[in-house]
Amino acid sequence: MTTVAPAIRLLVADVDGTLVTQDKVLTPRAIDAVAKLRAADILFALTSGRPPRGMRMLIAPLELETPLAAFNGGLIVDPDMTVISQRAIPDALVPDIVHTLDDAGLDVWVYRGADWLVRSADAPHVAREMATVQFAPTVVADFDGHLDGVAKVVGVSDDHDAITAATAATQAAFGAHVSAARSQPYYLDITHPDANKGGVIAFMSAHYDIPAASIATIGDMPNDVMMFARSGLSIAMGQADDQVHRAARRSTASNEDEGFAIAVERFILTPPDIATPNAAERT
Repeated sequence: MTTVAPAIRLLVADVDGTLVTQDKVLTPRAIDAVAKLRAADILFALTSGRPPRGMRMLIAPLELETPLAAFNGGLIVDPDMTVISQRAIPDALVPDIVHTLDDAGLDVWVYRGADWLVRSADAPHVAREMATVQFAPTVVADFDGHLDGVAKVVGVSDDHDAITAATAATQAAFGAHVSAARSQPYYLDITHPDANKGGVIAFMSAHYDIPAASIATIGDMPNDVMMFARSGLSIAMGQADDQVHRAARRSTASNEDEGFAIAVERFILTPPDIATPNAAERT
């Protein structure tokens, strides 16, 4: 039995690997695509593993008025950075999480309030992350005294197998007490269990009184799968792995090939007349 697809009223997008290129560039075509959404009275919102300050540079060019869901939903703020909602990892778990990542051979970053804490400014990906979020971390000798009120802990390694193993180890050790998922092949994000992108969709749905069936999502990494499951239309970026593609209803081009703008133009602004629930459709 076929059903008429509901109109999309809100698009929620991941940032890195989705909205921006590999070089973290917001292209003119992506900016134009968001402007077209606005002209069509379709809301547009962002969710990311980035801290709020790391999304600030996107507000003006995209003329954003919707909340920013930072730390995968661990901290939700208005565009003026007023806090709407925040969820910290339980304090008692944070030392053990850091030890688990250390034991797995990953470098560790801690996000606490407005602070990004690292133990070495020369550690892998620190310089790249500084360029991305446009602010510098605070270097500490160790994390003692900085492990309360933590919004996110990140394990970092260019050994992708180590990231995969650490993800499994973290999930096994802490279970439902945390959310642990890769946000990039080299990043493992650990947040409060309710701080995940599925929770972001639940928040946006309630905040704007929009049913999940009228929300579209787009992303490229395993942590985006949780928001795919909560939305009526889910779109995987072209460079995403098979796990992400299998979870999505649609696929677009890569972030190097204007996949975000193509998805907006093809699937949001000119959606198909007929929905096919429970069937992923690659294009």
